[in-house]
Amino acid sequence: MKLVYTHPTGILVAQARAALELADIQCLLRNEYASGAIGELAPIDAWPELWVADDKDLERAKQLIAESRAVVQEPDWKCGRCGSDSPATFELCWHCAGDRRPQESL
Repeated sequence: MKLVYTHPTGILVAQARAALELADIQCLLRNEYASGAIGELAPIDAWPELWVADDKDLERAKQLIAESRAVVQEPDWKCGRCGSDSPATFELCWHCAGDRRPQESL
């Protein structure tokens, strides 16, 4: 078993776990509830951790996590319908529900 990812924000670790599970990589989440021990433990020792069950999956898991994190780091996009800025993670405009990708002409 190998540690593949850790981060102070649990939701990012959960997203990484979901990416690995979609790729059929067995993994284990540790320290999910350890934040309550901060003070007794150093903060970094209480971060949620994602471990791969099979060592041979480590490099593939690291690659998948890096790819999934890259999507989150995309810039915001401007809606073609109303002109509002929406986060990169949104497929529809937060303001008018316009599609992120322009409709192709028929």
